[in-house]
Formats: sequence, C-alpha cells, structure tokens
Amino acid sequence: MAAMNNLWLIKVGEISLKKGNRAFFERVLKENIRKKLRLVAPEGSGSQISNRGGRFYLDTSLPEDLIRPILASTPGIVAFSRALKVKKDLDSLTEASIEVAKRCLAGNSGNRFKFEVRRTDKGLPLDSYGYARELGARLLEALPELVVDVRKPDFIIKLELREWGYVYEQDISGPGGLPVGTAGRGMLLLSGGIDSPVAGYLMAKRGITLSAVHFHTPPFTSPEALDKVIRLAESLAPWCGGITLANVSFTDCQVKINESVDPASTTLHSRATMMKIAQRIAAKRRCGALVTGESLGQVASQTLESLAYTNGSVHLPVFRPLIGLDKEQIIRISRDIGTYETAIEPFDDCCTLFSPTHPLTRPDTKEMKEAFTAIDGLEALIEEAAEKAEIIRIDGIGQRIEG
Repeated sequence: MAAMNNLWLIKVGEISLKKGNRAFFERVLKENIRKKLRLVAPEGSGSQISNRGGRFYLDTSLPEDLIRPILASTPGIVAFSRALKVKKDLDSLTEASIEVAKRCLAGNSGNRFKFEVRRTDKGLPLDSYGYARELGARLLEALPELVVDVRKPDFIIKLELREWGYVYEQDISGPGGLPVGTAGRGMLLLSGGIDSPVAGYLMAKRGITLSAVHFHTPPFTSPEALDKVIRLAESLAPWCGGITLANVSFTDCQVKINESVDPASTTLHSRATMMKIAQRIAAKRRCGALVTGESLGQVASQTLESLAYTNGSVHLPVFRPLIGLDKEQIIRISRDIGTYETAIEPFDDCCTLFSPTHPLTRPDTKEMKEAFTAIDGLEALIEEAAEKAEIIRIDGIGQRIEG
C-alpha cells in the first residue's frame, strides 16, 4: 500500500469537457504543476504526474506543506486530496479506510463519518452502496468510537474504484478554471489597490498567461508604494504560474497632462495614457489583450462613457473581469487569494494622489480625443516611458528572480 503523503489525486473540471483538444489542456496542466515542483525541489524530487479517466495522479516524495499550496494555487485544478492506492479487494480497502479514519480522528475532525463510493469498474462484485455498507461495518468493528452519520458527518471517506482502489479524505479546493497558458497572453494594469490583482487572478483562471505593468510617479509616490505593488505581484504570481512586472515611471506624463487639460478630465487622460503605454509594452510581451480591474460605476473613471473613451485610446481588446462585481464580492476574492491585506496598506498610488476634486463622469469622446491629441509632446513621453520601464520577474511560487 502506498504511503499516504506520496500520492495525490487531482480532480479537474472544464478540462474534462474539452473534446478534440483535451490532450492539449491536460498537457499544459501537467507542465504547470511540474514547473512549480521544480521551484521547490531539484527537478521536482522525482515527482511523476499521470492522468487517466478524468483524474490526475501526482506521485511524489515531497511533503504535504510543499504540495498543498502548489495544487491549491494552480488553475485547472478543481479539487485534490492525499490518497491511498490499493488493490480492490475488501481487505485492502478496509486497511486503507482505517488509516484514513485514524488520520481524521487524530486531526480532531470528530467521530461521525460516512463513505462516498464511486465505482467506474463495473466488473466488481458489489455496487457503490454495497461497498459503502460493507466497509462502513468493518470500520465500526475496527474503530468502535466511530459513528455513522450520512446526513451531517464530521468527515467523509471517499473511495474511487478504477483500475486501482483510491481511498482519500475530503477534497481540498483548487481554483478551477483552465490551465494558465491555454488562452494566450494578457497585460494586466496593476495598481496598488484591491481590484486589479483580483482581475489578474480571474483572467489567469481563464487560461491567460499574464504580464503586468505598474505606473508610479516619483517623488510624488513613495518607494513604499512601489514595494507594496511588487509584493502584490509576488502574491499574485503563484496563481499565474509566475509574472513579469514592468514598472513605469509616469511622472513626466502625469505632470504634462495636469498642466495641459481641464482639471476635471485629468484622471481620464491619465488613464488613456496608461493604456497606450501598456499597449506598447504588451506588444513586446506578445500580449493580445489588456486586463484592468475596472468595475462599472465604481468610480468616476469607470462610467460607461469614461470606459468608452479609454477603450478608444488603444486597439487591443480590454478585458474587465470585475465589470459586474460589487466591492464586497471583489474584497471576498481578494481575501481568498491573499492580496487583500497588502492592498489596503495606506500608500497612495498615482491614480488616487492626483484625482481631481470634481472628476468628469460623462465625457464626450470626440472632445476628449481632440484635447488629448492637443497635448504637446505627450506622445514622445509615452514612448520614452514604455522604453525605460524597469522589468521585475517573479516565479511561480512568488519569489523574485534576480538578474
């Protein structure tokens, strides 16, 4: 019988619905897991990943405290659990079930349990209910402190009868979605706030390989504000399989805009300028879309008219995965992915620092474009800002890559 911490059973969702190109999605998911394993141990310490029958199996000598965060942050994985791989006879299944139950009891999970059995091997002598009933009776005999409770169990012992018997505890949730690298590349506009990291996470779950661009305005914004954004990128990186952050000095562009246009429109012109710079950097990274954390109506620059204006400043499609979410929903996801506490640190970014008292909310797109075009020397500053961006690379477990 395999040691419990050597085998992980991994469940996928959308991948299993793919038809002709399913093998491609499976191959990318396996490679994404392997890349993370190699980052925590030399060559993944001999870990092997296989898949069959809608399940992935990770055989590894690496400990649980390394494996769990890797699988929990890899898009494409719906759920996973440590498992025992055993023969399909009742004695072997009973032995494995007792081991799982003892672990649950030791973990203070309570003593009320039930079995959930999935039998894909139809040649076996019992049906799913029959195995649950027989194994439940044997478990009660071996561990009298246990109580069967099919309605509100403290823990569930799961059994899958495939080419082998797989016995495991309750599932640990993964992010779901599609493997990163199956849907092209995107450039995330990453601020120091709550929203944009969540937007990046949601697009990573749709298979997008992300790069990011951040705009800072020294000396108006502090080194601490920039450090905060780098730490946000480090927290986001495991969900993205790593991320490259382009850090853009936006001071000259911001000053030029503020001295050239009506104060009420500065935020919108600044936003359009950021989009143009992001598009230039996106071209270098072979990105086919921009990604922002905008949510309709949340602030003045996110009204329908404002978004139409900033959209018109670029030719790449702009993905806004938060567009229909409210702030509480966004905060909930931010907490789940571990970016919230960093995002609320009180360091101003260039968007909040230079926000006008009475911002324009219903811009006329034609008038705004004319005003933007009239800003003397701005296009040259845009080109310069994109060319001089500082590149910071972060790997798939959130560690900065030096050099």
